[in-house]
Amino acid sequence: MGVVADLPPASAAPTRPAAAGEAAGGDALDILLALLEGDIAACNRAIVLRMESPVALIPQLAAHIVAAGGKRLRPLLTLAAARLCGYAEGERHVNLAACVEFIHTATLLHDDVVDESALRRGLASANAVFGNKASVLVGDFLLARAFQLMVADGSLKVLDILSTAAATIAEGEVLQLVTQNDLSTSEARYLEVIGGKTAALFAAACQVGAVVADAPESWEAALSAYGTNLGIAFQLVDDALDYAADQEKLGKTVGDDFREGKVTLPVLVAAAAGDKAERAFWRRTIEDGEQQPEDLPQAMALMARHGAIAATLARAAHYAAAAKAELAALPAGPMRASLADVADYTVRRAR
Repeated sequence: MGVVADLPPASAAPTRPAAAGEAAGGDALDILLALLEGDIAACNRAIVLRMESPVALIPQLAAHIVAAGGKRLRPLLTLAAARLCGYAEGERHVNLAACVEFIHTATLLHDDVVDESALRRGLASANAVFGNKASVLVGDFLLARAFQLMVADGSLKVLDILSTAAATIAEGEVLQLVTQNDLSTSEARYLEVIGGKTAALFAAACQVGAVVADAPESWEAALSAYGTNLGIAFQLVDDALDYAADQEKLGKTVGDDFREGKVTLPVLVAAAAGDKAERAFWRRTIEDGEQQPEDLPQAMALMARHGAIAATLARAAHYAAAAKAELAALPAGPMRASLADVADYTVRRAR
């Protein structure tokens, strides 16, 4: 899965690197979108085309989640990596970016069913609107479409990278299920979970962009490592935001991880630093699943007391910096600078 940076000490304070995108007063993803305007438009057309089916519910449900928002970060990474590595002709990068988005969307549909989520990107989740059965089956359809795109590309290496990522995502989700409600989960195991369920697709999205450009193996490895570290940073911030964001900003119900008993880094940090009474609170709410309406505010207060959110964001900043460092091996220019800005943005969105 690419090179992962070591964790900083738990006491490390989060930093906010200066990003070129921020300095220019723009959003890092908007700048990347502008650089890839034609490519992302072609990718969106490919997505719409591949969502078509004579079974009307399939495009209807797929469009609900695909059109619900999001900035297409993962397919943007594929497009950016290909262009950064000099890919100039053809549409392999566009079709593989669509493939990456289908894998991601399929996992979202399945995850929302498993988590019984009511919101996705601030709107009613597909399972809330169409039901669990339809969401699971349309997720399967999108995953099948992704594999059709892989086969159509014709590269066994691309097929290996993306199919391995799909399997790793599933393993990460199952591992998260295994660690749910288990406060004995180590930070290393937690990182294994997010490395599988989130970072694996970031890494694969970047790597296949390099592959279609016939980039040197050193560039391919650097982009894979960039994606891995970026994905870990992204998930760390998401896990912090579940306890620290307002619902409109988060795009889902605040405290979902807490209610589901997920063992994320903010919980691990707060539980490890707590006294006997606090540890009893975490056992009751996370391990035993016995929760009252006032428990979420109490959990957030304990995290604030022990700096759990700050510690989580410090780790995210560390991984974002590691992602940026990997880009030094790639050609300098606007695309590389924009990918560096995206790493900064990943952490900055929590502030």
